[in-house]
Amino acid sequence: MSREAVVAFVGLGGNLGDAAGCLITAMSELDRLAGTRVTGRSCLYRSAPHEASGPDFINAVVKITTRLSAPDLLVALQHMELAAGRVRPYPNAPRTLDLDLLLYGSARVDSPQLTLPHPRMMERAFVLVPLAEIAPDRVDAALLEVLHGQEISVFHDLGT
Repeated sequence: MSREAVVAFVGLGGNLGDAAGCLITAMSELDRLAGTRVTGRSCLYRSAPHEASGPDFINAVVKITTRLSAPDLLVALQHMELAAGRVRPYPNAPRTLDLDLLLYGSARVDSPQLTLPHPRMMERAFVLVPLAEIAPDRVDAALLEVLHGQEISVFHDLGT
């Protein structure tokens, strides 16, 4: 793999089964992807479903360096979701694992398969709060203030 390494951020979430355990496992699996290393990870956060249904979500964000292209990374994330039992019976259904490619370097992509930066990340406290924890330079503090009405709290500190 001769591609230059890129810093990317992946949002993780789930609200079925052992969501916290599933997210921790997914973090380890991300670190084992070809040409990819997890270089930062947020705490696990609990949040009420936002534009979704079911029980509360557990969410986190990881920072990775990867030599995978953005489309190849997206495919790997989707395979991880399927392996974790993710099904998509309807939009925003409860899920065992949801992995979103939030940022991929400074890339801007708008294709049917992938949009970067993630098109709704700036509307979601469950993305921006953990992202701000590990990459405060990527999140405008004023934007966090706008989202303060979306309930989110630390569920588990991973000690990083």
